[in-house]
Amino acid sequence: MKELIPQEAIERRIYLIRGQKAMLDSELARLYGVGTRDLNKAVTRNLDRFPKDFMFQLTAKEVQNLMFQFGTSSWGGTRKLPRAFTEQGVAMLSSVLRSKRAIHVNIAIMRAFVRLKAVLSTHKELAHKLDELEQKIERHDADIQSIFEAIRQLMAAPPDKARVITGFKHL
Repeated sequence: MKELIPQEAIERRIYLIRGQKAMLDSELARLYGVGTRDLNKAVTRNLDRFPKDFMFQLTAKEVQNLMFQFGTSSWGGTRKLPRAFTEQGVAMLSSVLRSKRAIHVNIAIMRAFVRLKAVLSTHKELAHKLDELEQKIERHDADIQSIFEAIRQLMAAPPDKARVITGFKHL
């Protein structure tokens, strides 16, 4: 089956809000092919399916921050603060929105979340390896500095006196 929505289009709509990966109600509604109002009505009718770790309402400050990030001057004229759905909340939407499109969009969104997790995991591993490499380089820098100090002492020592090398670290 042809991909309904490109993965990149979905991944661009996943934001980090309150330390959680989440999607906004308006963008989910657009993906599902329903109005934001209709999506939120369906959610409101089934609020017991959406605990706080599945869905939360953004604060006015969070909306302002998102608008600043997007470079928009208005948020499309909405009167209510948007809702944000975590990965589990998006999964729960499939039980509330019962169309064929909702099922296929939901599958695509779940795959995007999984792919995003894999990418973030890879970045964490790379960051850890970079830290290890940086520590090794710092140790090597100290060792190289000791070698240079020893060479300077050898070059500065008068030829008739005994050469005493200090600060040299055996490798």
